[in-house]
Amino acid sequence: QVQLVETGGGLVQAGGSLRLSCAASGRSSRYAMGWFRQAPGKEREFVAAISSGATTDYADSVKGRFTISRDNAKNTVYLQMNSLKLEDTAVYYCAQRDGMLGRIRASDYAYWGRGTQVTVAS
Repeated sequence: QVQLVETGGGLVQAGGSLRLSCAASGRSSRYAMGWFRQAPGKEREFVAAISSGATTDYADSVKGRFTISRDNAKNTVYLQMNSLKLEDTAVYYCAQRDGMLGRIRASDYAYWGRGTQVTVAS
C-alpha cells in the first residue's frame, strides 16, 4: 500500500522560506512525483512535478521561487519554497504517479498524501 506523508508546513512571514518533505513508502521511489496546493474556496492547483529522471516542471506562479527535488535513496521528495507570498497560503499535497514522467493535472496522479498547511503572514 502506497503511503505519502508530508511534513514541513507552518506559519512563515512573507518573504520567508519553508521546505516541505514528502516521504513515500509501499513501493519503489522511481515514479514521478508532484506537489499541488489548495487554498480555501479554490480548486486544487499544480505547483511542481519531478520525473523519475529528475526533470522538473513548475507552475508559472512559483517559477524562480520554488524548487522540487528528490532523494530516491530516502524515498523522499522536497519542495523548497523561497520568497513566499501571501497568495502561497494553502494546504500543500504531495502526489505520486503510476508513470515516470511528471504531469501537471491532478487526475494523472494515483496516490495522495493528506496535506500540510502553509500559511504566509504579512
